[in-house]
Amino acid sequence: MHKADKAIIMAAGLGNRMRPITEQIPKPLIAVQGKRMIDTVVDALHANGITQIYVVVGYLKHVFEEWVLQYEDITLIENPYYQTCNNISSLYVAREHLGNCIILDGDQMIYNPEVLNPTFEASGYCSVWTEEATDEWLQTVADGKVISCSRSGGTNGWQLYSVSFWTKQDGQRLKDLLEEEFERKQHTDIYWDDIAMFCYPEQFELTVRPIEKADIVEIDDYQELLVIDKTYKEREKGRGYESSEYK
Repeated sequence: MHKADKAIIMAAGLGNRMRPITEQIPKPLIAVQGKRMIDTVVDALHANGITQIYVVVGYLKHVFEEWVLQYEDITLIENPYYQTCNNISSLYVAREHLGNCIILDGDQMIYNPEVLNPTFEASGYCSVWTEEATDEWLQTVADGKVISCSRSGGTNGWQLYSVSFWTKQDGQRLKDLLEEEFERKQHTDIYWDDIAMFCYPEQFELTVRPIEKADIVEIDDYQELLVIDKTYKEREKGRGYESSEYK
């Protein structure tokens, strides 16, 4: 068994699909039903005894600099490439902290802290079994191991969520391959997840960490936010969004 002792939270993106709110507020700091998305992530980490937390920031980083003052155990890492590169750049700047870690996005709601239990058997992603059609990344598993992943989704597979666990050995391997792809090959337009899933799948033996659909809610765009939190329909009438209003 392995145990995660740190977490890397990805929070540098522009959040374009969540506009107009993200014109003033980074997507992870948007409140949903009264609580900021990233706070549910941090609370779940704390509930599992993980207090070594790194948050990668870029867009509207000054708002994060104000937010982080309420915490004593969070370190911000700036991603200077966020405007021109995909999220491989965010994990690249945090690569020294890989190994025995959890990597997760800051723009999701974690409703069940147990999904972040730090003890795990092998590297892999929190995943939900789905028989219905989905356009999300869908993994195929055989003999307990991930043998393929579809970018375009499908049916009867394990839907990948943006929470993953990495052993010390796989973290070091991921670090080396990040440097290979981002530095030497200059593949700056890919997701960091592409490395293990598509670029070098033979170098990893990933498993799935089964969770329930209600454990984690990912909010992709503004319309989904309006459905989940109906108060935004009232707030948007006749006035803009101020970052201080949604803290």
